[in-house]
Amino acid sequence: MPPRLPTCLHLQLEAGNGISVDYSVLEANESAVLAGFTSQSSISRRAFTPSSRQCKPTSEKQRKHRDPYALAQARALKAANLKRQEVLKKERAGSLGNPVRGILTPFVESLDHALPQTVKPSVRATTRASKAEASSEPQPPPADAINETHLNYFVSSSELADALERSHFLTEPTQSSDQDKVDAEVDAKREAADSDKADSEEAESKRREMNTHSQQHAKAQTALARIVSLANGNSQDKTRVNIQRCIDTFGRHNTDQQLKQRAPSNVPRGPGLPPAPEKTPRAGPDTGSSEVQIGVLTTKIRVLANHLETIGRTDKVNKRNLRLLVHRRQKLLTYLRRKERGGARWQNLVNTLGLTDGTWMGEISL
Repeated sequence: MPPRLPTCLHLQLEAGNGISVDYSVLEANESAVLAGFTSQSSISRRAFTPSSRQCKPTSEKQRKHRDPYALAQARALKAANLKRQEVLKKERAGSLGNPVRGILTPFVESLDHALPQTVKPSVRATTRASKAEASSEPQPPPADAINETHLNYFVSSSELADALERSHFLTEPTQSSDQDKVDAEVDAKREAADSDKADSEEAESKRREMNTHSQQHAKAQTALARIVSLANGNSQDKTRVNIQRCIDTFGRHNTDQQLKQRAPSNVPRGPGLPPAPEKTPRAGPDTGSSEVQIGVLTTKIRVLANHLETIGRTDKVNKRNLRLLVHRRQKLLTYLRRKERGGARWQNLVNTLGLTDGTWMGEISL
């Protein structure tokens, strides 16, 4: 398309060709057009500003930010809000309890030394013990390991008692094989002369031998008791014994005879329907039920928690392992609560291990 020429140039060309043009009319029309163009451009034109009008603070906001009373009031409101949030957080944590440790119970406290919970002696037992201490009769040597239910190195208390009794019998001083000849000679001496002095020396020597044997046996008994006692074992030995204790305490092979059974499901059984199938009898101790698994996890959680609080503050691997065990126990607790519906098994487990609502309810973040 050819370029357009301005109107003034057209008029000049036409004037040069001898054509008369009324310039006053043209100038009036041109001024009117220019006036309309300038009015339209002024309407559509907008002044440039570096910032938008919405982001520009108003005078009220400026006065508020500069007012010291308003600033102090805002700080006071924020501090009161934060304080209230801390109070609510503590109340919520107190109502739910510690998600890792729960409440300290005698059974949980006994997990630290892997020994059964101690029972306070009665007044009668204390009186008897004081009388026995006051008496002049010799007391037997201490053998705490014999009275313990669980021992180290997979040794039972009955096996240890049998071994000590057999060793006492084997090491006891024996009489001579020619005892008959010795007795005959002693009788002859007694008949021949006064043998009071000989009898006293023989009895004294036998008594010395028996005392020496008793002392040596007492030392051996004390040494064996210290060796097999869990008080001198390491953490792995205590954990192994605690797992066995949880199996014996929460296993259904023991709790079925002690706790009330759950109500059977409401399945209609008419005269024409077959009877309900019987459960398969359990072979051996119960090691896989939810109660036993929760008890074993609680034992491991307590070991890791004690480790992280004492010497493992920077141990990130065990901190992750603790978080995994806590969440696994939470899933098992949720399942058991749904299945038992707050029955005897649930109450026995919660009361024995000191588990609170925080161990299974809501989100657990460590």
